[in-house]
Amino acid sequence: MNATTPKIRRLPDWRSRLIDYLADAARSPFEEGQHDCALFFAGGVQAMTGVDHAEAYRGRYSTTKGGLRILRKDGFDDHIALAAHYLPEKPVAFAAEGDGAVIPTPDGPALGIVQGEGVYVLSPDRMAIVPLVTATRAFGV
Repeated sequence: MNATTPKIRRLPDWRSRLIDYLADAARSPFEEGQHDCALFFAGGVQAMTGVDHAEAYRGRYSTTKGGLRILRKDGFDDHIALAAHYLPEKPVAFAAEGDGAVIPTPDGPALGIVQGEGVYVLSPDRMAIVPLVTATRAFGV
């Protein structure tokens, strides 16, 4: 999080909002630019806080390469850099329910939502839960 980015706060009913969001997300098909790993995490942040950091990117790309091109035009190396711009990084060991986590995958790093000792991640096949200990970075929400 940079010095000019205001701190966001979770809404009083963030837990129920996150549960509803995860249930909806699990039923939605994977689609680049609409429902991919970066937008999945951003949607979770929006559910908990009412703030959508990815609003400017939704629906503007249909491939990972296209999404990266748009992010780079805005000064971000990738979707992880976008998350780091808006959210404070924290040690993975201190990641709590609703925080973000970066999970390595064969296709590159994915953003997921922490739930206990697991992380919900979205893949082209389905939503999955992977162990939090596999995370390489975490972001507080």
